[in-house]
Amino acid sequence: MHAGLGLLRLSPDAFWRMTPRELSAALGWSGARAAHCDRAALDALLQRFPDTA
Repeated sequence: MHAGLGLLRLSPDAFWRMTPRELSAALGWSGARAAHCDRAALDALLQRFPDTA
């Protein structure tokens, strides 16, 4: 979150609409560095931190 909101100065809406691949590209990370967040890891994060509004 710090990278997207703080370093890139994205609006919260723009940050949350980005895919992990788009965020990695915006940060200049190589594909290998971004590969650590696969679908299983994302699903685990979504279960741990569900969206509530």
